[in-house]
Amino acid sequence: MTTTTPAVALAEEPAGRAVPSRRAARRRRAALPYLLLAPALVTFGVFKAYPIVDSLLLSFTTGAGNTTRAAGLANYRRLLDDPLFWTALRNTAEILVVQVPLMLALALLTAVGINSGLVRWRAVWRLGVFMPAVTGLVATGVIFAFLLRTDDGAVNRLLEAVGLPAVDWLGQPFWARMAVVLVLTWHYTGYNAVIYLAGLQGIPKELYEAAMVDGAGPVRRFTAVTVPALRPVLLFTVVLSTIGTLQLFDEPYVLTGGGPDNASLTVSMYLYQNGFRYFDFGYASAIAYALTLLVSVLGAVQMRLMGEKDR
Repeated sequence: MTTTTPAVALAEEPAGRAVPSRRAARRRRAALPYLLLAPALVTFGVFKAYPIVDSLLLSFTTGAGNTTRAAGLANYRRLLDDPLFWTALRNTAEILVVQVPLMLALALLTAVGINSGLVRWRAVWRLGVFMPAVTGLVATGVIFAFLLRTDDGAVNRLLEAVGLPAVDWLGQPFWARMAVVLVLTWHYTGYNAVIYLAGLQGIPKELYEAAMVDGAGPVRRFTAVTVPALRPVLLFTVVLSTIGTLQLFDEPYVLTGGGPDNASLTVSMYLYQNGFRYFDFGYASAIAYALTLLVSVLGAVQMRLMGEKDR
């Protein structure tokens, strides 16, 4: 009886058979990452990439509902001559110019106050200022609609209690926009304050000690140490807040419905009206891409102005 050792068996195996098996194994290992990424890529393609491309193509069509036809650049030319679009854009810009600086200034002051040595129970304060950010946007709009009612709203009762006249918050164009600003500031100030607080806690204390040795007071330390050290965080919040305000929809939709007389109508609300009230999806898509272009340009300008300078 003859026995064959494993080494002899391997030697007797044809040499050409091992090479393809190693190549197949390498191919399987190389394909494994793509196989694991496939669900995410398919999901992104179906729910992100396809709608983006389809809406772009849709912006070059005209018609309502399913009765659409190619229109070239007609929707974009219509956009330039549409006074209601420019009204919505102006309203959005006015809210942006007032609300974003006010909110971020309050958030920075809140973060500096919590981070100071004068405040105890910082975790409680962090939780307190962050709580409005977890409140649903629709719920926030409904609550403030009751608080800002002209006749029996809590805000007007408070104003009258201190001797100030009541304000028609939701019935006057200017005050309707200020009501939206008030709601946005209340909702997002704490969110940005927590971001600033994280940035403040990452600033080395040695910088403040060196500034104190040089005779810098609290204001000088804030402008010469705190603000430069927070520059990346400030840029992040400014860009994020600008994008969010340009896409503003929920708060004015629930609070004022875009009124009175379109005084609080925003670009996103106008987009919604054309798409889901008048079913003019081509024009709504054109508005969406005009808003995308505006967001991109403003983001690039802010990155250019507030980003790190080349040395």
